[in-house]
Amino acid sequence: MAGAIEPKGDEDGREADRMGAWEMGGHRGGIPGKKCGTIILSAEELGNCRDVATMQFCANKLDKKDFFGKSDPFMVFYRSNEDGTFTICHKTEVVKNTLNPVWQAFSIPVRALCNGDYDRTIKVEVYDWDRDGSHDFIGEFTTSYRELARGQSQFNVYEVSDRRLVTLLSFTVESEYTFLDYIKGGHMPLRCFARAQLPAGLCDPSLSPSGNPSQSTSLHYMNPYQLNAYAMALKAVGEIIQDYDSDKMFPALGFGAKIPPDGHVSHEFPLNGNADNPYCSGIEGILEAYHKSLKTVQLYGPTNFAPVVNHVARYATTEQDGSQYFVLLIITDGVISDMAQTKEAIVNAAKLPMSIIIVGVGQAEFDAMVELDGDDIRISSRGKVAERDIVQFVPFRDYIDRTGNHVLSMARLAKDVLAEIPDQFISYMKGRGIKPNPAPPAYTPTGPTLQTQI
Repeated sequence: MAGAIEPKGDEDGREADRMGAWEMGGHRGGIPGKKCGTIILSAEELGNCRDVATMQFCANKLDKKDFFGKSDPFMVFYRSNEDGTFTICHKTEVVKNTLNPVWQAFSIPVRALCNGDYDRTIKVEVYDWDRDGSHDFIGEFTTSYRELARGQSQFNVYEVSDRRLVTLLSFTVESEYTFLDYIKGGHMPLRCFARAQLPAGLCDPSLSPSGNPSQSTSLHYMNPYQLNAYAMALKAVGEIIQDYDSDKMFPALGFGAKIPPDGHVSHEFPLNGNADNPYCSGIEGILEAYHKSLKTVQLYGPTNFAPVVNHVARYATTEQDGSQYFVLLIITDGVISDMAQTKEAIVNAAKLPMSIIIVGVGQAEFDAMVELDGDDIRISSRGKVAERDIVQFVPFRDYIDRTGNHVLSMARLAKDVLAEIPDQFISYMKGRGIKPNPAPPAYTPTGPTLQTQI
């Protein structure tokens, strides 16, 4: 649904009190003794158009509106509604101190521009920007999607006032593909890598929240009656993402342990002990390998993330045609010893077909994991910003019943774990110009039809 909120003032034209009443579904309230306006909500069903238009404009000889300069022009685009009103759908940037601006190209869904109705009126207003918000009106023109789709031509030169012209420089349109389009086209065997942090701490695992698995205070505690925190998180999250892996064979790696027979410290060792074939069959296979590894390795720090990120990146480097997309699942208590190296690894991996899901277990602070997530500030390393956001962090404790009975809100967990994967996948495919294959034809059964007479 597309909608608009329209505040209305008093009948005499004065602006209504901002704390005034609002009207919806016939209900009316307000503040006694004050003249109140109304807020009218209007909605319109969106069309099924998935095209995205990209266009660029320039203008010539606009009015000079500033006393000490020229003008600071910008444009405002309005979609017309079914009831004849207009709704803002885009504003360009302000180009400072010029009468001949060239605005940057911008992209907008066709649904937002005209709701898929190619002949619907699009109104464009041109203003001179003022710091106090009282922007000066320069002029306006109307057009339609059908006219704009003609591209740069005599039909797309518009007069906004006396001989003041706005010109369309370019216009392109492309379909906006969805995650499902790629799945239908067979692009989507996800390759999932599971990684469990076996220690955290500097040298002595007993100093760590993960700790010694023989002690009940450890997150790795091998309780014969219930899964520990790591196993529970691995099972819950793994069962969500495994259905997107075509063969359900997962390379499962551990990090931060002394490995037999020589006791060297490793940050990317196979949980099943087989360096030539680290694949485990399904989530149950990973859990079995995890429990066996707790009996054969000695937990040991430091806790380095970068080696396993680079490990998966090496796989992804060989599969950049869109046929494979890699997902690394990291289960951790939040301690990290190589933050700078991990940031660099993630920045480099952002160019590859891969995503990283980090699941935090335990009650520690996860500030470092939130930073790696990069939702607020895109992760960077050595002055280089990641091309895409590829990390999703989920604190597992938020999905465990507060009474301590470990009942999970699986629906909410599934939603949050997978929340960013589709957009991350699409951003890679779109950035590489990879379109989904045509979906195969629907299956039609052959052979004689069985008829039953009653």
